[in-house]
Amino acid sequence: MKAIQIPGERQMEIVNIPEQEMKPNEVLLRLKYVGFCGSDLSTWLGKNPMVKMPVIPGHEVGAVIEKVGADVPEHLKPGMVVTCNPYTNCGKCASCRNQRVNACQHNETLGVQRNGAMREFIALPWEKVIPAGNLDPRTCALIEPMSVGFHAVNRAQVTDIDAVVVIGCGMVGMGAIVRSALRGATVIAADIDDEKLALAKEMGATYAINTKTEDVHARLLELTEGFGPDVIIEAVGSAPTYQMAVNEVAFTGRVVCIGYAKTDVSFQTKFFVQKELDIRGSRNAQPQDFRAVIHYLERGTCPVDRLISADVAPEQAPKAMLQWSEAPGKVFRILVHF
Repeated sequence: MKAIQIPGERQMEIVNIPEQEMKPNEVLLRLKYVGFCGSDLSTWLGKNPMVKMPVIPGHEVGAVIEKVGADVPEHLKPGMVVTCNPYTNCGKCASCRNQRVNACQHNETLGVQRNGAMREFIALPWEKVIPAGNLDPRTCALIEPMSVGFHAVNRAQVTDIDAVVVIGCGMVGMGAIVRSALRGATVIAADIDDEKLALAKEMGATYAINTKTEDVHARLLELTEGFGPDVIIEAVGSAPTYQMAVNEVAFTGRVVCIGYAKTDVSFQTKFFVQKELDIRGSRNAQPQDFRAVIHYLERGTCPVDRLISADVAPEQAPKAMLQWSEAPGKVFRILVHF
């Protein structure tokens, strides 16, 4: 069967691989759409330390069940539109013991630590297959990245009395904006791109701040009665945005970090103590986050087409990846249509 493979730095090719043999507890999925994630771009650039080349990328899935194994429960049937939970969990580490399997110490994500879903078919354990209600497979490819943002909002314990800043309006940040707005919070989107900020307001942000052209500190004080935001969610992964989060959050506020900073970050650690901050990491997503995203997308209010920057055939994927690398800030999601 046809698959997309990254054999080395700045390389991508179409390969033929053997079909998987299904186990009795597995479901065979026919892939319809698979999204390229930021981690896939990092892999292609040779900057993803968790990846061993060559690798088949992809973990943002919109698929149809082709076949089910003998031990698969009856609620999963051929023809169903589904997505998947692309993470593994060992069941033995501290995270798993604490029922936070999304942060498993030994997690292997599709397309990162193991071969992913950029192929025509993939067999997965039935527990990892998530029915997608009345959604179409194209929309399903947006579920996983949005669920990461939804999970960050859970980690932040956002409520309707909070002012929440989301730094970074990519797909994950948009998920955090949507979930915060659904919880009734006042949401402030922060980014360097005015087009993304406009879309963030369409998706639930009350205010938008261009961090490149505006005085962020002054604007946040103005929008929060001089207190600063109760919650800041960092969804960029850079030293300046990490520092901004700690500097600008209110006293006794919560900072939730999704992005991986590529360099060491220096902090005024006095703010950790003086403000009595809660600084929390947020990794991947839990099953309830996937369900929450599906529930939101079923409403039909999400501007799905505006979140999909390109829809390409497998043969067009190398060119699409090159174009993304040249203008990373302008891309939400590139979907590969099998």
